[in-house]
Amino acid sequence: MRKNVLIVGAGGVGHVVAHKCAMNNDILGDICIASLTQQKCDAIIESILRKNHVKDSSKKLYSREVDALNIPALVQLIQETKSEIVINVGQSYINMSVLEACIQTGAVYMDTAIHEEPDKVCENPPWYANYEWKRKERCAENGITAILGIGFDPGVVNAWCALAQKEYFDTIDTIDILDVNAGSHGKYFATNFDPEINFREFKKVWTWVDRKWVLQKVHSIRVDYDFPVVGSCPVYLTGHDELHSLSKNIDANSIRFWMGFGDHYLNVFSVLTNIGLTSEVPIKIAEGVEIAPIKVLKALLPDPASLAPGYTGKTCIGNFIRGTKDNKPRQIFIYNTCDHAECYQEVESQAISYTAGVPAVAAAILVARGDWDAKKMVNVEELDPTPFIKLLDTMGLPTEVLEAPATFEAPVIKSLETV
Repeated sequence: MRKNVLIVGAGGVGHVVAHKCAMNNDILGDICIASLTQQKCDAIIESILRKNHVKDSSKKLYSREVDALNIPALVQLIQETKSEIVINVGQSYINMSVLEACIQTGAVYMDTAIHEEPDKVCENPPWYANYEWKRKERCAENGITAILGIGFDPGVVNAWCALAQKEYFDTIDTIDILDVNAGSHGKYFATNFDPEINFREFKKVWTWVDRKWVLQKVHSIRVDYDFPVVGSCPVYLTGHDELHSLSKNIDANSIRFWMGFGDHYLNVFSVLTNIGLTSEVPIKIAEGVEIAPIKVLKALLPDPASLAPGYTGKTCIGNFIRGTKDNKPRQIFIYNTCDHAECYQEVESQAISYTAGVPAVAAAILVARGDWDAKKMVNVEELDPTPFIKLLDTMGLPTEVLEAPATFEAPVIKSLETV
């Protein structure tokens, strides 16, 4: 049994992770929330206590201040808190330092997004090979369990791919991962998670088509799809974390990611990009100070966590999968819908943070029980999806499967460049 959880990061996703860990602390043990700004951690603890979410009052719930880029400080914090499971929900710039601290201490490592370097955007695939996968051998040699990308997408959608391969198909032709937020936060313009990381996704589109990497322009290919519950929504071909591991671990001809955007969002994003405000390249302002424009934009936009109280509507994320079973064509849509207002009522969060945070805690529970304690580095699709999906069904993210759903008709995707 593994016990005691260190949560690194106190943003919207960290808020959900902390709530759900507290609700399962009879299994997970003591919980420490750590961030560069300890006040944010304490605000999360206040929310947990306000909602009466501490299941076992004999277990500790507390905060610490830490610079997650400081590996010796992280090592010391893991040792002092006796944390055996570390859930990294900070900015993806810190992945490698947190992972290194876990390797040095023997703690389990988990994250919800692929590593990024501040000066490198939308790196060429397979992106994991540039960073996390270089530590695979050390994790295996030291018996370190490292679970990469255990949010929703990446995360749950990876598990659905594994489930499709395990139970629903003999051969898989295409997997289209569709992510749409049909909710409304009432602001003129906002992002649902860290805008700095959010906007960096929209520089290039690397996608997996006919078993090779293909480059496309951002927001250039649109499909309108009739989703369950939320209805018809436009989605655009987008590059995304999970494609970088799924292309290696799932036997499918094409695996693509599509994200929903409204016309207003695209118009505002286009203006911000055209005037340079989404750039990560530092500029020197009149006073001689250097700053990346995207950091200014981040400071101006609403904090994603602040959107939660007034958020209405639902999200729908699913995998449309085509293939064969018993020599017959088959297509399914495996999906989840999540309600913003219900998430706020439960944990004082909006649904985007909720869908990203709950899976990490489910994984922590499985590791604590021994079901997912792999003692090596894995992406989610390399683990048995069945106990994970069953546990999510009880934790607020139930999986639904539609046989013969409305067909997702993607256009022919021609390559601008291949790898």
